[in-house]
Amino acid sequence: MKTRVVVLGAGFGGLELTTILSDALGDALDLVLIDKGDAFVFGFSKLDVMFGRQQPAAVRHAYRDIVKPGVRFVQTAVRSIDAEAKRTVTDAGAFDADILVVALGADIHPEATPGLVEGGNEFYTVAGAEALRDVLPTFERGPAIVGVCGKSFKCPPAPSECALLLHDYLSARGVRDNCEISIVMPFGKPIPPSPDTSEALLAAFAERGIRFVKDHLVASLDPARKVAILDDGSEMPYALFLGIPVHRVPKVVQESALIEGDQAWVLVNKQTLETRFPGVYAVGDVNGVGTPKAGVFAEGAARVVASAILATLRGGEAPGPYEGAGSCYIEFGGEQVGRVDVNFLGGPKPTGTFQEPSLALVAEKIHFGSSRVRRWFGREWSMKG
Repeated sequence: MKTRVVVLGAGFGGLELTTILSDALGDALDLVLIDKGDAFVFGFSKLDVMFGRQQPAAVRHAYRDIVKPGVRFVQTAVRSIDAEAKRTVTDAGAFDADILVVALGADIHPEATPGLVEGGNEFYTVAGAEALRDVLPTFERGPAIVGVCGKSFKCPPAPSECALLLHDYLSARGVRDNCEISIVMPFGKPIPPSPDTSEALLAAFAERGIRFVKDHLVASLDPARKVAILDDGSEMPYALFLGIPVHRVPKVVQESALIEGDQAWVLVNKQTLETRFPGVYAVGDVNGVGTPKAGVFAEGAARVVASAILATLRGGEAPGPYEGAGSCYIEFGGEQVGRVDVNFLGGPKPTGTFQEPSLALVAEKIHFGSSRVRRWFGREWSMKG
């Protein structure tokens, strides 16, 4: 009898894990990949849609294109997870597993910040990015705020990228001199593990007249007065608010035994990413392993878990520990891309190395996206359209 692997979530982690196991086991694999959505979208593509650099349809990668030996994709919503029994109940029925991988990511909650839904915008969903595609052309003067509303959020460089790309967008329209741009973040520096990256971003902000408000969160918006209220009670006026909403573990995970007490995220063994339930793993944004919530870290975690599964099935050697290493590309504006290479768990403290913005890194980022689409979906794609 084939070992049944059930993977919940088809983001970076779920797609990479599925691909590795299919490549290694082929038709000997019995893997069910479950996601409520019908398509995958890279996080960076939302910025491309928001600023009109890509059409919304061009950044969607349909799950129906996944044709891999031993893999079945099921589009359905997960309703409950019994981690002890490795049983998942969905709108399409129940799925029992020998090995269960939870890769459901993090959900965003704009409603958790009073006033954000009524008086602001967000660009962390495809719908939010599409809506901003129509909002931005109407913004011509006044203060714009890129504001983080929760301490833990996906893709830590994204707020900085948004501010820099907004500068370019407004400059191209000839209205930048009429506008102010501020970025509010809960960190003392834009990228804490990498001082060099942070200094480069701060220099880019200074050069462009972007104000960096450190060590603060946006607690609420007052749409009637058009002010953002920070966590210390201070206020900042805005004409355009671009919010990074509060992130939380998905409700179905919160309601399962994977979360105990006041845990915010699923606890895992930092070396293996296995939960307290044997044969149940948590990969990517859903866990609290200590890495940023970003696709490259979910992808790296998936490789460790896939290696562990293959070792179990084949009786081979267990993989080395998960080091929390990854590379993030950072849009600096002006058609330039930088890169930060970070390692969170491989040493006594997180470290980061900065690669200066260049056209070569623009090409490298394009390859990053196209190579994943080719590997996961079996087709060609370019983020440049």
